[in-house]
Amino acid sequence: MRARLASAVAVAAAATLAFTGLPGLTSSADAAPGKKPPNPGMLCRDYFDLAEDLVAIVEMPGGDASRAKSQWDTYEYENPGKKWDGLQGPSEADYKRLEKETKEPPKSRPVDRVWWKWIRASKKNPNAFGDFTYWRDIILIKNAGNDPRGKAFEKKIIKEHGLVGDDWICQKEFDYTDPDTGKTHRRQADAWNKSTGQALEIKSNGHPEKKQKPGDIAWSKQKESPVKSLKYIFAEPQEKSAKDHLNELKKNAPGKVTEYNYRSRKVELAPGGGVRDKSTTMQPPGSKGVTGGGAQDLIRESRPNPKDMKEFLDRKNAADPNRLQPKGPGGVDFTTLELRYIGKPVKGKGVDYSFSAKEVPEDTAGWGGKAKSQLINDAFFTWLALDPSKFWVNLNPDQPDKIMDTAFGKTDAGRILLEADLEMKRDYASAMNPTKRPEADRFWKSMPRNSEGVPCWFSVRNWIEPATAVVREENGGIHILDTPLKVKAQYLAYSNMPDNGTELCDFNEQQKKWAERQVNTLIIPEVEKQVNTSPRYADLRRVYTARVAAEFIRQQDAKAPTDYHKVINSNDVTAWPLRGENKDWTREKTYQAYLKSLRTGEDHWEHDAGGGRYAYGVGGVDLSKQPKRNMTKVRFDTEHRYLPRETKSSVRTLTDNAKDGEKNLLLLGGNTVSSDVSSGGDTPDPTPTPTPTPTKPGEPTDKPTDPTTPPATGGSSGGGTGGNDPEGDLADTGSSTPVGLIAGLAAALAAIGGGLVWWKRRRTADQE
Repeated sequence: MRARLASAVAVAAAATLAFTGLPGLTSSADAAPGKKPPNPGMLCRDYFDLAEDLVAIVEMPGGDASRAKSQWDTYEYENPGKKWDGLQGPSEADYKRLEKETKEPPKSRPVDRVWWKWIRASKKNPNAFGDFTYWRDIILIKNAGNDPRGKAFEKKIIKEHGLVGDDWICQKEFDYTDPDTGKTHRRQADAWNKSTGQALEIKSNGHPEKKQKPGDIAWSKQKESPVKSLKYIFAEPQEKSAKDHLNELKKNAPGKVTEYNYRSRKVELAPGGGVRDKSTTMQPPGSKGVTGGGAQDLIRESRPNPKDMKEFLDRKNAADPNRLQPKGPGGVDFTTLELRYIGKPVKGKGVDYSFSAKEVPEDTAGWGGKAKSQLINDAFFTWLALDPSKFWVNLNPDQPDKIMDTAFGKTDAGRILLEADLEMKRDYASAMNPTKRPEADRFWKSMPRNSEGVPCWFSVRNWIEPATAVVREENGGIHILDTPLKVKAQYLAYSNMPDNGTELCDFNEQQKKWAERQVNTLIIPEVEKQVNTSPRYADLRRVYTARVAAEFIRQQDAKAPTDYHKVINSNDVTAWPLRGENKDWTREKTYQAYLKSLRTGEDHWEHDAGGGRYAYGVGGVDLSKQPKRNMTKVRFDTEHRYLPRETKSSVRTLTDNAKDGEKNLLLLGGNTVSSDVSSGGDTPDPTPTPTPTPTKPGEPTDKPTDPTTPPATGGSSGGGTGGNDPEGDLADTGSSTPVGLIAGLAAALAAIGGGLVWWKRRRTADQE
């Protein structure tokens, strides 16, 4: 039932026609005026069922303002369509049965009702909605959440700013005639103060609706109007369309248009019932799976490749021409996904986890989420299940029987280590090419000569090891902050090198040390750069961060059994096998590729460093080692001030690390036992927030607006720390460096290494 992508017009038209009883594709606000008079609105306190004597938490800023990063928060809403995120399309028999029904099935048959509506939609536009999952994700779920999300954010703004007096009217409509075009536009104000004339346009996203713009522009040209001023309030960062629109309004109505960049992230809940999509990420075998989480919806909507992802996004945008739907996977670069936090593992209570990924312009990425999150999950459990003595790989022409452990060789983690070793040797060959890099030219000209005056070939052992990995322990969990990798080279003679005409000189000890220094100074930095930045090594970086998290769980489990206890050292990796296109991979395939590299070379060139012109072919070998150092808590508070709070939020919704520019990373996570099912009732009162400091439009400030504002706090999910360590309200983690974990990593990471910078929260002052 999968079909080709239809035109945007066809998709939008089908969406409008097909869904009686489902959320519409347009909001109720801003249709052109007809005979019906404008809606007079109602008191905001009545519209949102708020108390008349509600006290404002924060005053509404007068001019342009942005909330400080320290005040960014979340809000909740219930999406009635989300309870169907795990529903699959009907069977052939169900399709034929429902196809014959002319009326919508009764509420007592909820699954049939959903299928029936899809069947009608697919018949009217099979090209757009022939695939049930596209219709489910784009229409059924996304559109159902638009109105609840907008209303929840509006209520948050009204409530926190105490807009409950007799002057504040919500949902009032106004008619404006554009003096230049003569057209009249009806515009609904989310809130309007009848005394001051201020209107509020409260957006749960970062842009105005396209259909609302003509009404705003018409208002901005009025000489007299009951709306004296207009303030746009944004929950998300402003998009270019919002900035352009506000600039036009400000030009037309100087001093009357302001903006409030509020920055609050949505947390979408689901009602009970339905058929739910369940994730088993980071959960031991046998777990039933959980719903919800910052990562799960994005990963579910992610498609396996760029082509399929583009098709999904094109359909999504065509069905949502006013861009009402929240940000989806299209702005997440899943090829950079890494595990960056794991909380305190308490048996029976689950554990929080959080991934990081680079943010890219919306609709330019979003594919591969399932595969990359699965890889992280599988690697994490591989590191737990196998005894650390099995964590090694070896490409050596003298040791064909010692490539890697058999069990390790049946996992993607083992495959990635071995393939990365070979890839690194190829990059080493390229880095030694003197026709590509001046450093390589200097290297060859500095080498000892043979009897013919030609620089001697220097056989080496290459390996990858971590540079200092940085980890912060916080409230019983760890933030994996930085895991750079290092490439090393050491002289090593081989017995079974192929005879390819290259003369291997007998180096004395002084020459060996000199050559090693030259390699590590002139050649290795380029290879190391590739290992740490190239997409070709992204999977290696992915499994290494999972290794650090797994070793932390090992150490915690040694103190008290966790939900992972039965997995640790079980030597059973059957639940995490080689997957997808690599399911038939073998270690022998990579070893044979390595031998071919030695025979034929990886990079060929002609060069004259003395003794005439000559040609070289280069190959390489192996990996291991582990350094460590410590760093004070002060640096964590300085460089990662908001990370604990944002990590905690990422367990429930997509967020970021609140950094600027290229250092900003998206955060998306979950919990291994909790769900997103709404418990009903109102959203809990937010933490009090002070009046924001006015800033340049669209620019948040790093400075808190009130020095007395308490820092964010949290529990095992990595809640924040302020500038000072609170006394008595956190678990006692002791005063000694966690030698056990560092020692465990040193022993276990034979293939990758594992030096860690380990920051430990203490009750006493840091003594580093």
